[in-house]
Amino acid sequence: MIVQIAHLYATACLAVVFFQFALIVGAPLGRWTQGGQHPGRLPLSGRIVAVVSVFVLLLQALAILSAAGFPGLGWPRWTGWAALAVSAISTVLNGVTPSAKERALWFPVVLVMAGMAAYVMISTIV
Repeated sequence: MIVQIAHLYATACLAVVFFQFALIVGAPLGRWTQGGQHPGRLPLSGRIVAVVSVFVLLLQALAILSAAGFPGLGWPRWTGWAALAVSAISTVLNGVTPSAKERALWFPVVLVMAGMAAYVMISTIV
């Protein structure tokens, strides 16, 4: 079950990556991200944040997969704990965002993702 949860976590990360790609190419989704400060397309600075988010999300996915024992990934355990910490911080930030749309969409998503990361990390403690 640990491996399946890790796969679900990685899949959720990929789904968020696709959302970030949409932001990067100019989709008018500003109300759904980054505090909802920009209706429509994000400015260049917001798109740069989305690019950074893509890399962070991919690293999180790989770290949790590694913690679950995915073949070919022998990352140090602390990377999985770091991924869990980023997920937890993201949950808090999405829970307190001033954007009701962002909170309604992303808070449940990142809460479940943090739960999956916690499950993998706690279940794999030796």
